[in-house]
Amino acid sequence: MEKPYLLLTPGPLTTTASVKEVMLKDWCTWDDDYKMIVQEIRSMLLQLGHASEEKYTAVPIQGSGTFGVEATIGTVVPKDGKLLVLINGAYGQRIQDIAVVLGIPHRTLVFAPDQLPDSAQLNTVLEQDTEITHVAFVHCETTTGILNPLEDIVKVIKMHGRTAIVDAMSSFGGTPIAVEMLGIDYLISSANKCIQGVPGFSFVLSNSSELAKCKGNARSLSLDLYDQWQVMDKEAGKWRFTSPTHVVRAFYQALLELVEEGGVEQRHSRYVSNQQTLVRLMEQAGFKAFLPADVQSPFITTFEYLDHDLFSFEALYRFLKEKGFVIYPGKLSEVQVFRIGTIGDVREADIARLCEAVSSYVTTIQRES
Repeated sequence: MEKPYLLLTPGPLTTTASVKEVMLKDWCTWDDDYKMIVQEIRSMLLQLGHASEEKYTAVPIQGSGTFGVEATIGTVVPKDGKLLVLINGAYGQRIQDIAVVLGIPHRTLVFAPDQLPDSAQLNTVLEQDTEITHVAFVHCETTTGILNPLEDIVKVIKMHGRTAIVDAMSSFGGTPIAVEMLGIDYLISSANKCIQGVPGFSFVLSNSSELAKCKGNARSLSLDLYDQWQVMDKEAGKWRFTSPTHVVRAFYQALLELVEEGGVEQRHSRYVSNQQTLVRLMEQAGFKAFLPADVQSPFITTFEYLDHDLFSFEALYRFLKEKGFVIYPGKLSEVQVFRIGTIGDVREADIARLCEAVSSYVTTIQRES
């Protein structure tokens, strides 16, 4: 049997034994008990996002987070609409890629990976380009771990009467987000991120009145967010096509455990402690964080390569995996970096053990030089 390890990535991530355990039972997609779980999940997601059931709905979509993003972009932007995409990393770029593939008219505002999107520039573009109907951006860009200014960006979007689409893949459930108060129209996240479930579906918190306008918009049969919503509402938790039943049950368990932990605020506090401990101990081992602390999220941190002739990320990766830890390679082309996640069923003691192993690796290459 393969040696288990702690996943220190931005998702999939390390889950609790109890989340894994509930997947041992098989479920029927038509069963009323299963559909009741789906409906409870939808209600709990709205509560997490501080969104009322009178004005919002939660719509799960089969597949990874990108499936949810594509379902949203492909459904909610009308045939005569135009999308503006804010980009400061690979996942903002992916939204643009989706628009290109689906033939959706769009333009972009591009910023450096370590630069926050500029609300003033956004304001200018929305003033000048009246054809723009929707604006999409990533809240936590896991290319670097930068946390983009959600409230400021959405405020500008809504000031101009445009529709706000937020990719909150790596942040929802791990930091408080007041969806309704901010006026976010669509917020997308995934089962295997801060709620600490397993991969298999994404979900979209949607402004019901906005989604109601989207009948017939979808550029895809299976990724039709509007139709998925209609079936789920009319048939009380029934998915249009076969749902990932085991994953759904695991996600429900993960939601219950989030509540037991003390909710999003307490989980956010744990993630912040994990990340701050990580940076402090990694710096002691000789590694420099790529981002300044004031724009850094608590979810994933990018570190620059060690300035040492014998340093190799591949060697570090193998060394840490043997010690029981898995980290992430970098996603930047202009700087050599790697990334370490601090979400999932991970505590400060785990971070300390990881950094002890990192220090051991550094000591090893220093002795060899």
